[in-house]
Amino acid sequence: MRLFSILLLSLICAAAQAQPTRVRGTISGFDGKILQVKDARGAPVRIQVHDKTEIVFTQPIALADIKPGDFLGVTSMKRPDGTLTAYEVRRFPKPLNPGHRPFDGRDDQTMTNATVGAMVQETSGRELTMTYEGGSQKIVVPENASISALVPGNPKQLVPGAPVNLTMDAASVALRIQVGAPAPAQ
Repeated sequence: MRLFSILLLSLICAAAQAQPTRVRGTISGFDGKILQVKDARGAPVRIQVHDKTEIVFTQPIALADIKPGDFLGVTSMKRPDGTLTAYEVRRFPKPLNPGHRPFDGRDDQTMTNATVGAMVQETSGRELTMTYEGGSQKIVVPENASISALVPGNPKQLVPGAPVNLTMDAASVALRIQVGAPAPAQ
């Protein structure tokens, strides 16, 4: 029994280590192999970029470009009344991890990856009805929400100042990098 418990614990630890780590932040440098990112807390993170690393670019689009049937990833804030208000809307080229769940381990943020079922113009913005297997969510998209389409990217877009949202494995090798254009200089 003891041997079984040790084996089970080893498998659980190995599975936990196999889970990709998510990093969000801003690129501070890239030499063609090592991506340097300042994460959301301001800590430096070094990530290896390989030929097999998938890079996608967040191409800005208008909310009017989104149609029923499109598959979106919507990051939202949950208001005290339970209403969801989007702050990021990403149109995906294909469905990816459909569902609705807490985002970044916070109760006040959610991620909804789903198909647009309907769009209605409201006084507070456009309301999207997002549908996925087992449920649906209504999400208000205000004027200040970031709206983009994910398109194939390339290493030339990994420039200082560009925002990134990436996943890496336990060896700090990037699996997927979502990069946006750097903010314009003020």
